[in-house]
Amino acid sequence: DTGRPPYHPAMLLKIYIYGYLNRIQSSRRLEREAQRNIEMMWLTCRLAPDFKTIANFRKDNGKAIQKVCRQFVMLCQQLGLFAESLVAIDGSKFKAVNNRDKNFTDAKIQLRMKEIEKSINQYLAALDTADRQEPEVKQLRTARLEGKIASLKEKMQELKVIEARLKDAPDGQISLTDPDCRSMKTRGGGIVGYNVQTAVDAKHHLIVEHEVTNVGSDRDQLSSMAEQARAVVGTERLTAIADRGYFKSDEILACDKAGITVIVAKPNTSTGIANGRFGKDDFVYNVQSDTYRCPAGKHLIKHMTTIERGLTLHRYWISGCRNCPMKDKCTPGAERRITRWEDEAVLEAMQSRLDHFPEAMRIRRQTVEHPYGTIKLWMGSAHFLMKTLKKVATEMSLHVLAYNLKRVMKIMGIGPLMQAMRA
Repeated sequence: DTGRPPYHPAMLLKIYIYGYLNRIQSSRRLEREAQRNIEMMWLTCRLAPDFKTIANFRKDNGKAIQKVCRQFVMLCQQLGLFAESLVAIDGSKFKAVNNRDKNFTDAKIQLRMKEIEKSINQYLAALDTADRQEPEVKQLRTARLEGKIASLKEKMQELKVIEARLKDAPDGQISLTDPDCRSMKTRGGGIVGYNVQTAVDAKHHLIVEHEVTNVGSDRDQLSSMAEQARAVVGTERLTAIADRGYFKSDEILACDKAGITVIVAKPNTSTGIANGRFGKDDFVYNVQSDTYRCPAGKHLIKHMTTIERGLTLHRYWISGCRNCPMKDKCTPGAERRITRWEDEAVLEAMQSRLDHFPEAMRIRRQTVEHPYGTIKLWMGSAHFLMKTLKKVATEMSLHVLAYNLKRVMKIMGIGPLMQAMRA
């Protein structure tokens, strides 16, 4: 009833879209741009909200901002930009607002406790040495060393409190600054952050679907990302390509049941192949007889069935391997055993598709890697500026929206895009 009227949400959204298109994500920097940037002045009709108003809009309207990103993707679908029904799926790690020293696991706690105990013992030894010095020197050194020992004991108490909290943590991790981020492995070592999943269209390299997770592994993400991408593309038949980090039998089977064709490279984790012995691919399966033919021409028969990690597995072997002339190249044990999953035919069909489509991994790499590199360049050294998974997802939606906007402006031109958006 009193005071000034609120800013219209459309105007605040304009500020953020302009900022993310021009690599300006900070609310304080956006405040300065609204006061001095001629383009921003024209865009906002000379309105200049302060940084707190700008920051609160992004913080309080996360779902609406994510819907704006999704709405633009739907516009791309209506414009026929997803015509090939081929997407590449990948995940990448992004830094969170959480220093590595503020992320704790049980191993880190034990290591730091040992380091503190070692430092305390060193300072105690230094105190003994100080007692043998002259009174003036002794007093100065003793005061300094006792202060350091007291500080280390306080840190030890803090670590013990965190150690007690770790027992209740479901995944054995605690992050103090951003409670939702997690420590994740990367090729260069490790990072405390989030794992961002994307599905990218192979025709125009537009980001069809994205999702922010705090799970470091990609193994459980394939089917959900593929189904979401198919819903956005609006087609019954979709082909999804992913790297070997997504290879998981359950996920590939779920995609097959959903009618999604997947091509995933199979990881080579066999120690036998690494040691120069025959791999599983050297054994040929016969569907009619339900046997495997080994490189020596013998047939391995199914002897038992077990259930491991929820998978039904069949075991094949044959007696008489001890006298085989090729045993040294086959197995160091008594006989060579082959394990076959009950739905192994799904994996074999996928491998056959990869054999007939050898450029699939090259297409995946040139399709899905480029958007990640571009967005991380826009973000700078500090990737995310907000904390918690919910707010980070909002921030990522703004980056995806800015990326897709730039791509479509290059593809269609600004005029036709504006006309399509108005329509």
